[in-house]
Amino acid sequence: MSGCVTIGLKEIREHLRDGRSLRAAAMYALMGPAVILLVSQSSAAERGGAGLLLSMMSVFALVSAFTGGMYIALDSTAGERERGSLVPLLLNPVPRRDVVVGKWIGVSAFTLAGLAVTLGGFTAVFEWGGIEPSRQITGVLLLWIVCGLVPLALLGAALDLLTGATSRTLKDAQAKLQTVVFVPMIVGMFLVFFPDWIGQWWFALPIVGQQALIGAGLRGESVSVVHAGVLGIVTLAATAAALRAAAREMNRDEFVAG
Repeated sequence: MSGCVTIGLKEIREHLRDGRSLRAAAMYALMGPAVILLVSQSSAAERGGAGLLLSMMSVFALVSAFTGGMYIALDSTAGERERGSLVPLLLNPVPRRDVVVGKWIGVSAFTLAGLAVTLGGFTAVFEWGGIEPSRQITGVLLLWIVCGLVPLALLGAALDLLTGATSRTLKDAQAKLQTVVFVPMIVGMFLVFFPDWIGQWWFALPIVGQQALIGAGLRGESVSVVHAGVLGIVTLAATAAALRAAAREMNRDEFVAG
């Protein structure tokens, strides 16, 4: 475990010096609050009320769980592979699993930070606009963040890392990542307009479950704490599967050979 933490801290220190990646991550993190701020000043907000803004917020929050650490994930895998700096690390007597987990720790730190910036931006916009969700909605929002968004951010970091590990070049990884980011956006928008599509099994499906959980709360439906907890566990299980897949990719001889 100490090897994983060491690699994770190394990734954090190195990418804190990467101004371009940090600026890009900050732009993605603040994009959602900026859009909500603009919409809150429009006539559409007066007709839709807080429900419209909260629905839009949920979609942007889903996307932010995948964008906060994506540049760091791609640079620490496909970028280092392209530059040739990843091979010396892999040739050390360190299990590839520890390398992957260490890099995931670093990417997760930036992903969670980006998610925190996004949620903080939404809170500031709602406070400035005088938008106060009901007490019931506030409870669902907290449950959504703890059991939904935080595990989803960890899954997003793992999927970003897996995308980079399966790419030979940074350009190739960036092209693949567009699909990874596109999926939560489409799923979120679809469930906003068709909330009854998922039925009663939302808690067993990451990404879909996160949007279904907050959607049920916004419609005034009761949300089971048990179901929310199961969603968090399933999302973490998917995270572990993605990390195992990334480790298997790095174990291939072709990966080291380039």
